[in-house]
Amino acid sequence: MCRWIAYKGQPVFLEHYITTAEHSLIHQSLHAEQGKTETNGDGFGIGWYGSRPEPGIYREILPAWNDGNLKSLASQIQSRLFFAHVRASTGTETSRANCHPFALDQWMFMHNGQVGGYGALRRLLESMLDDDHYAHRTGTTDSELLFLLAMQEDLRSCPKKALAKVLRRVVNGMAEKGISTPLRFTSCLSDGERLIGFRCSSDHQAPSLFYRRYDNGDVILVSEPIDRQLECWQEVPQDHVVCFTGGKMVMSEMAIQVQ
Repeated sequence: MCRWIAYKGQPVFLEHYITTAEHSLIHQSLHAEQGKTETNGDGFGIGWYGSRPEPGIYREILPAWNDGNLKSLASQIQSRLFFAHVRASTGTETSRANCHPFALDQWMFMHNGQVGGYGALRRLLESMLDDDHYAHRTGTTDSELLFLLAMQEDLRSCPKKALAKVLRRVVNGMAEKGISTPLRFTSCLSDGERLIGFRCSSDHQAPSLFYRRYDNGDVILVSEPIDRQLECWQEVPQDHVVCFTGGKMVMSEMAIQVQ
């Protein structure tokens, strides 16, 4: 499974979380502690919001620990809200188009998990995309496909409702095809203002998700803590959504059930 970090708060250099932290994302790419795989070397990506509504995106197929460009960019880019992701493929090829995060308009998305039996389900799910959203389909991953389906379901108005509808549709499709491998969905989404984390699955074993809130209002949402101050980190419960907007945090349930 993949590892990722999302930050919202005062502008900071990306290196503070990606390269220099005790258990930074680059360290996690080699030594993940709470994922199914210790090594996440199938590419990486960063996305950040600057002075424009749309995020900047940089993605590469090299392992994060072996790309000097990432270290250089992280030491120079300063942002109030950014994503960073290291990928461990669940079956699709290693290409830039398949690396996270994904972006459309002002929205940015990244994911850790799987669609059970994706190979058997992919054609059905892609057929659900209308022409406008299918035109934005550049890769082959389940992650990008879920994002585009949610955008089609008016994610802009209600992200939780849109993603819940898409995930339930996926679970229904899996049941119809007799797929027993679970759907696992731990993801992060932002429109440049809100930072939203999702943790749910069809088997109640979603990948890990933690957050830390600082006294100055900064917040970081991660697959696993980036330091050893474990008492400062809170785990997002299974089948829940957490939203950070302004200085507030809202936690709510989001279960996936076959209908």
